[in-house]
Formats: sequence, structure tokens, C-alpha cells
Amino acid sequence: MVETSARLLRLLALLQTPRDWTGTELAERLGVSGRTIRADVERLRSLGYPVPATRGSAGGYRLGAGASLPPLLLDDDEAVAVAVGLRTAAGGVIAGNAEASLRALAKLEQVMPSRLRHRVNTLQTYTVLVPSDQPGPTVDPEVLTTLAATCRAHKRLRFDYTTHAGDAVRREIEPYRLVTWGRRWYLLAFDLERADWRTFRVDRLTPRVPTGPRFTPRELPDDDVVGYVSSRVSAAAWRYRARVTVHAPAEVVADRISAAVGTVEAIDADTCVLHTGADTVETLAVYLGMLNADFHVTEPPELVAHLRTLAARYAAATS
Repeated sequence: MVETSARLLRLLALLQTPRDWTGTELAERLGVSGRTIRADVERLRSLGYPVPATRGSAGGYRLGAGASLPPLLLDDDEAVAVAVGLRTAAGGVIAGNAEASLRALAKLEQVMPSRLRHRVNTLQTYTVLVPSDQPGPTVDPEVLTTLAATCRAHKRLRFDYTTHAGDAVRREIEPYRLVTWGRRWYLLAFDLERADWRTFRVDRLTPRVPTGPRFTPRELPDDDVVGYVSSRVSAAAWRYRARVTVHAPAEVVADRISAAVGTVEAIDADTCVLHTGADTVETLAVYLGMLNADFHVTEPPELVAHLRTLAARYAAATS
């Protein structure tokens, strides 16, 4: 019985690889007869593993998807990756995900050999997470699932939305991508009413079902979706905005800032305009000082005044 169980596990491990196996190949790998392979496949099926078989010279066995989730076999690296991912998810922002992640992690660590538990614990011990002063709001996992499904199926979506000002509105959009940035989830979509791309906070929207008709996908506004969304999100939260002329090539300036800092627009080969902003003029001054290039600022007046104060202070410090 022990030998049969061990053979079933080896057979399951082979079937989990993304390919079709003929009965002859499996019999050779496991050192048994084709009749034994057929019997073992039936045992796996009785345990809930869907193992469809196709006939013909190119046919064979493959592990498929079923109605319920059977136990999975993981190699060492896969088990460590899943454990680390579960520990990270336990502190995430998806509602109800923390408890489910901890339950799954407890089950996984219970059967882990000591060498793998040591790897996971070592990584956890010597990894320091930077705490957030303002934890992000939680997101309903069913909402994420609905949005991901509409993105994949290219279906229009209607939803109720709460704006930054607290107003309740309704939107109809073409959904394209879900982006997690910081501790928040965002939906990149084409707003049909405004005929333009928009970014929506997932925690502020409530999808309306059923979803709308299918649509023909548009070209994305930027190949770097994460950079595009992060720049839009940052700009929406800026208290102070600045248009800065920088005496350096646009590609050089763009390489020195992140998408969250702003966008760069070329004027000529040696000059560009940086569109940037921040919650404070002190933060803006730090960004500009790190450009390592000459620049000229005319607005906002608060930033101009602060830069003049800094200039006098630095001049006095070196006189």
C-alpha cells in the first residue's frame, strides 16, 4: 500500500507538468505496466484529480481543471515562494485575505520539512518591512475578481463611485488593467462619457451587474502602465503644482526622477519642461535640487519664495 501511494504521488508530480504523457511514457518513468498506469489514473480520479485522456498518436494524459481544488504537490522552491507570499498577503489590504492567508500558511508550514521552514523563517527574520503611517483601505476580493474578469473579457462596466470630494457618481467605462501601487488598488479604464483615460480607486467603486457588452480593445495610453497610473495618482493628490524649465536633455531628466514625481516634456535637445508637484514646497525643492541641473521656476509663488530663502541660506552657509 505504501508503495502504491508513493507511486501515485510520483504519477501526480509528472501529470502536473504542462504536457501530455502517453501511457507508455508514464509506465517507463514509473517502472510499471500500462495496466497499472490505467489503474493509478482511475485512483487519482476517485480522489478528485481531473485526469482527462485523449486518444490517438498525439494523445495521452494530462492533469486538468476540475470542480473542486484537490491537494497540490509543490517542489521546495515553490513551497517557499507560496509561504512567503502568504505571509506578505496576511498584512495586505484585501478584505478577508489576511485570515485566509494565515490559515493556508499554517497548513503549509505544518507539513513543511524543517529545512524549508528554516528558509522561510530566515527570510522573515531578516526582512524589514517599512510601516505605512496611513494604511490603505481594504478592498473586497469579489470586486477585484469582477474587475479582473471584465478586463479579461473586454466587457464594459458600470459602477457607482465616490470621488475624492465625497460626491457619489456613476460611471460607464471600458476596463483594461488593475494596478496595485503603494497600499491601494487602481483600475485603469477608458471613461466613455469623458472619452478619455481615467484611473479609479478600487476601494471607492461598487460594480453594477450584469456587465455591459463586449468592446474592441483600444491601444493603451502608455506601454508602462504602472508608471502611467502612478503619475496620474500622484498628480491627483498634489497640493502644489509646478512647471519647471530644466536646462538638460529630457531623457536625462526623465532618468533621474520616478513616475510619481512628474512628467518631462522636451523643448529642444538641451532643454525640457518638468511638470511636477507635491504636498509641500519643501518636498518640491528637494526634488529640484536632486536634478543636478540648472532650472528656472516661475510658479507657484510659494515655491519661488521658498527657493529664494534656500538660496540665501546656502549662500550664507558658504560665505
